[in-house]
Amino acid sequence: MLNTRLFYTLMLWLLLPYIFLRLLWRARKQPEYLHHIGERFGFYSVRSNKPVIWLHTVSVGETRAAQSLITRLSAAYPDHQILLTHTTPTGRAASEQLYGDGVLRVYLPYDYPFAVNRFLRQFKPQFGILMETEIWFNLIHACHATRIPLLLLNARLSEKSARGYARFARLTRDALGELAAIAAQTADDAARLTALGAQNVAVTGNLKFDIEPPPAMLELGRQLRGQFGAERKVFLAASTRDGEETLLLDALQQVHIPGLLLVIVPRHPQRFAEVATLLEQRGIPFRRRSEMGRQSCAITPETRAVLGDSMGEMFAYYAAADLAFIGGSLLPYGGQNLIEACAAGTPVVVGPHTHNFAEATRLAVAAGAAIQVRDGGELAVELRRLLANPDALGEMRRQCAGFVGSNRGATDQSLRIIAALKPHS
Repeated sequence: MLNTRLFYTLMLWLLLPYIFLRLLWRARKQPEYLHHIGERFGFYSVRSNKPVIWLHTVSVGETRAAQSLITRLSAAYPDHQILLTHTTPTGRAASEQLYGDGVLRVYLPYDYPFAVNRFLRQFKPQFGILMETEIWFNLIHACHATRIPLLLLNARLSEKSARGYARFARLTRDALGELAAIAAQTADDAARLTALGAQNVAVTGNLKFDIEPPPAMLELGRQLRGQFGAERKVFLAASTRDGEETLLLDALQQVHIPGLLLVIVPRHPQRFAEVATLLEQRGIPFRRRSEMGRQSCAITPETRAVLGDSMGEMFAYYAAADLAFIGGSLLPYGGQNLIEACAAGTPVVVGPHTHNFAEATRLAVAAGAAIQVRDGGELAVELRRLLANPDALGEMRRQCAGFVGSNRGATDQSLRIIAALKPHS
């Protein structure tokens, strides 16, 4: 019988030249992709002299989502070292900002057997946690073979992703069966994972609901609002993706709110310059967040936009805004996390493409904390209505607290699953 994992590994070897080309391609806009390349193949210069608890948080979203869990794990297992692995430089940078020297951080190696085995020998984790939808077949098998409990937490699986994994049914079934436990965000996620062969699946909710806005960020948000202008309406376009900024600017041309200030924060740092060029081409007077400390770059009544070219300040931007659009949803990217905006008390508008956060979006809309629009035209209509209606915005702001508060608890449930598998602290 064909060994599907062996075939998968052979395909990885064939793709090796492409991997290097992809790193070079990404490094054109983000040179950090060429840093720590050895780690991506299992070669590390750091190690721990304590027992290791390992979490894999791919990029920024997963790194921030794990914050409540990491805090609780650090308290529950004080004699252990938290190790975070990442895939993207932005995830690694977010880890540095959030956790500083309190954790070790490295890149997770590519899924070659020699690389994942070197990783496991180097750090010898007592258990591992994969966040959201990280199914790496050789990594999972290596943990299973070496008796390292590996959990998939905050797991989500869209219908589209489930169809993709179903094309490799045996490989997927074997990998899911080798996981020690799976904590799914929703019943639909659990059903799709179970249909693919997962066992020991529980529905624990979404860890993102347990994130508390850092007080320092809320204070920074108040300071930013003072700089933006306390009497101005502030519309935040958060985590925008390629092509969405044009649609947003087109929509805003139809919104005639005196003094309206747009704060636009691209999802990926490598696009800051691109969005700046777009604002210049449109003749929109703007300031960069990175330059706002300079007297010559203060926000004036003539300033119509602020480019949020900073990292780790999203909660502050939310706290400074009257209304937020959550990017990745106006074009078919699948959406971004709207929970952080609601946790900061900021009403939300999203586009039609939210399959990555389908349940959270459904709950937010049902609670009255968010409004979903079909296109840029509807976005313009809702912006006009909401920004001219303080009572409507105020009611949405009140509903944000209830929406977030009623869905907390995933961290507690995840810790119970971990405690059932973990040796004593």
